[in-house]
Amino acid sequence: MRRISRTFLTGLAAILPAAITLALLWWLGSTAEDVLGGLLQAVLPDLLYFPGMGILAGIGLIFGLGVLLQAYVVRWLFDWLEGLMQRIPVIKTIHGTVRDVTNLLSGDIHQRFGKAVLVTFPGTDFKLVGFVTREDFEGLPDNLGGPETLAVYMPMSYQIGGYTLMLPRERVEPLDLPLEDAMRYALTAGVSARQDKG
Repeated sequence: MRRISRTFLTGLAAILPAAITLALLWWLGSTAEDVLGGLLQAVLPDLLYFPGMGILAGIGLIFGLGVLLQAYVVRWLFDWLEGLMQRIPVIKTIHGTVRDVTNLLSGDIHQRFGKAVLVTFPGTDFKLVGFVTREDFEGLPDNLGGPETLAVYMPMSYQIGGYTLMLPRERVEPLDLPLEDAMRYALTAGVSARQDKG
């Protein structure tokens, strides 16, 4: 019975990510079609409306938002709303996780983090995965960092939170992993990692 259960769970683990992804895409598409398509049907004559126009309108709105976010005022307003969401207890956890996952997908991670590193703590063999966020401390208080200091962000698993440590360069060693893989490794507590086969 245990072997049957293990086999079933292995199959479930293989199919579940694809099923959830397809279900999410289906939900987003049908929601866009229902909401935006319904609005377009109400505004446009029946001859101009066609099925799928709601999805196209949704894609257009998302692209338009991306263009608007390049303007300073809109970016500031968006950052202010994000900061507000980060202060609400339950919402900040959900929002933070979704934001980091979408940043991984959009490639924004390369703008936020310089490189993936391993941090070694003195007197121990412990190592943590971190991400260099600052190497230049010019214009900041002297006790925050200098030429031999790095600011390293240490995310906690499953995006519970994280710490930014100011560390001497000798405590940090480069990690030979792409940023996306290193972030995935850190956020999933080491469960998800790249494995080269060959």
